[in-house]
Amino acid sequence: MKIKLLSVAALLLASVAPKTHAQTYVLDKTVDLTGDGGYDYVSIDKVNNRLYASHGTMVNVVDLATDKQIGVIENMKGVHGIAIDNKADRGFISDGRANAIVAFDLKSLKTLATIPLEGANGPDAIIYDPYSDRVFSFNGESNNSSVVDPNTLKQVGTVALNGGPEFAVSDGKGLIYNNLEDKNSLNVIDAKAMKVIRNYPLAPGGGPTGIALDEKNQRTFSVCRENKGLEVMDVKTGKVVATVPIGAGVDAVAYDPETKLVFASNGDGTATIIKQESADKYNVIQTLKTQNRAKTMALDPKTHKIYFTVATYEGTTRKVVPNSFKVLVYKIQ
Repeated sequence: MKIKLLSVAALLLASVAPKTHAQTYVLDKTVDLTGDGGYDYVSIDKVNNRLYASHGTMVNVVDLATDKQIGVIENMKGVHGIAIDNKADRGFISDGRANAIVAFDLKSLKTLATIPLEGANGPDAIIYDPYSDRVFSFNGESNNSSVVDPNTLKQVGTVALNGGPEFAVSDGKGLIYNNLEDKNSLNVIDAKAMKVIRNYPLAPGGGPTGIALDEKNQRTFSVCRENKGLEVMDVKTGKVVATVPIGAGVDAVAYDPETKLVFASNGDGTATIIKQESADKYNVIQTLKTQNRAKTMALDPKTHKIYFTVATYEGTTRKVVPNSFKVLVYKIQ
């Protein structure tokens, strides 16, 4: 009987071990992209299975089925973010230097319109909110958000944010959460009313950039540069319930509700991978080596792969080595 019990225990341990091992990320491949210049946000169109990478004056488009570049969207002045509206089959790019939003067709990748933004300066982050059926750009130099109708391609409003905005995320139910980098706080925006209805401090977090949302548990994840921490907030109460150490120079964060993993992309050449044990308990399970200045990323929730855009720089300068822009693709081992 003892032998049988030990055999059963050994089998149970063996069944558990691969699950832990399966959440270790390794480099899958590198995807070369055309063009030179700076880079910022990365976005994934889940419906059309494409990745969009902002890149200087253009956006590189990658087919996620083949991990090959299939096109570019060009002739902009200074690209930052890309928002996807599958309902209208349109994408929207924040052109920071032009103080405009550029609309394009998701199928053909052709530019449809350039929408000038009134009262805006430096549009940076951009999202599509399905509840209000509107596009919101977050303007870092004018402390506000420009609201655009994705169907008429016209600006329909402006939201005063009372601070310098960074990334934002929609809950799909009428609320948008947006980090204020200079105020070390998080705004709660009523998407239809187009106004801030609450503001919560992120202390001990400082200099928040990226934000992600766990819809089921109503937790936001804000990554902060000043304290090198990920701040987990209960957005029902506005309380920070956990602080998790991450790397330096963080920009983006993503949450995978299936694997219960949180990813922070750090400019120091690492990505911090965090396991969500429960709504308020988190543990770092891997410090993934990426590449210096690979600070932005996107998660494909279907394959669980993570994608980082990066270029090679000459020494310690900010000068990019020609033809070195690429996507680093990591997968579960």
